[in-house]
Amino acid sequence: MAIRPRFRRVAALQREFVDREPLLRAFGEEIDLVRSALAEGASAPRVLNLTGVGGIGKSRLLRELRVRAPEGWRAAALDLQVPAMRQQEDAPIPGADTMDLTIWPEAGVVQAINPFVPRAPRLIRASTDPAYQVVEFINGDVLDGVAPRGKRVPDHVIGDVGDLFRQLGQVPLQLLPALPANWPADGDTPAFAHRLSDVTEGVHTRFRDEFGELFTALGFPADPFEAILERWQTLSPRPFRLLHTDIHRKNMIVDVDLTYFLDWELALWGDPVYDLAVHLHKIAYQPDEEDAARAAWHAAAHAVSTEATLRWTDDLATYRAHERVKSAIVDTVRYTKLIRAGTQSPSADAALLDKLTAKLHAAHTVWRTGHHPDRQTVEHLVRRPR
Repeated sequence: MAIRPRFRRVAALQREFVDREPLLRAFGEEIDLVRSALAEGASAPRVLNLTGVGGIGKSRLLRELRVRAPEGWRAAALDLQVPAMRQQEDAPIPGADTMDLTIWPEAGVVQAINPFVPRAPRLIRASTDPAYQVVEFINGDVLDGVAPRGKRVPDHVIGDVGDLFRQLGQVPLQLLPALPANWPADGDTPAFAHRLSDVTEGVHTRFRDEFGELFTALGFPADPFEAILERWQTLSPRPFRLLHTDIHRKNMIVDVDLTYFLDWELALWGDPVYDLAVHLHKIAYQPDEEDAARAAWHAAAHAVSTEATLRWTDDLATYRAHERVKSAIVDTVRYTKLIRAGTQSPSADAALLDKLTAKLHAAHTVWRTGHHPDRQTVEHLVRRPR
């Protein structure tokens, strides 16, 4: 069975051509290394992840790499991750559409968690020039394919997520890559939260000229962060730990009764309540499933440190409020760009508009505007020429 390639769309409208030659050479070198490993009796299949590969020509590159793979081998799964959606604390990308906060190279995180998190990709090798990493292939199905949003997850998944939260609390900081300069001190949850909202505010500011009229038409308040920033000061101090911050249905693989966790590029060192907040926000459990997930997090966090659960329910609500505002801003920009580009099918556009309408309703609940734009209005405003 071939491994299906995964792609992430690029929000940036101006992109250069993919620099093919270094990647083709790297692929050839990896094939030679795998041949040598097989000759020595190794049998574990590998996945080549190309990171930081953005621009025109990705599909052609993928086709060529598949052709170059030896006959009978599994096709390489290429994760053409585009840094236009990420902010690297120490390495900002000129002209990129910064949407999320990152502080570490993913390979360094994957290597550090190896002794503590058994159900994560195992790093075999990493390169910075060209940027790629080789990890062991994980057999199974993406959770989103087995149980898409709105469907119940398999019975074992919530317990596995709880196990992951406990394991994250056991990863020592000294094994991880160095923190950025001036990273918030251990337990300073308001400072950590401001790092999160700084990125979201940056998105709003950067796109206000282009999307300001749309924001206003959709009922955004003049200062969509006022209520959030006030609530940051109410956060309780708790010990920091490793966070995944991107545990959702497309980053989880299920195989029999086990769950594996992918994509560690958004890992942070901070408040464990935030990890739960993002998880609940993105995975959209059924109500009783969410109750079980909250209980699983509480048991895991309490087992590592009793201080971790201090006034956690209030802080969970605060972090989730931020995520709802963030989703409304970020996805208004992302989805509008995609829809106005006219490159998607009508059904894909319809799915984005449905999701955006729900995200706007959630944000307006945080803002307490009483405004709930209907689906037809959202579509009209999004498609309206600037």
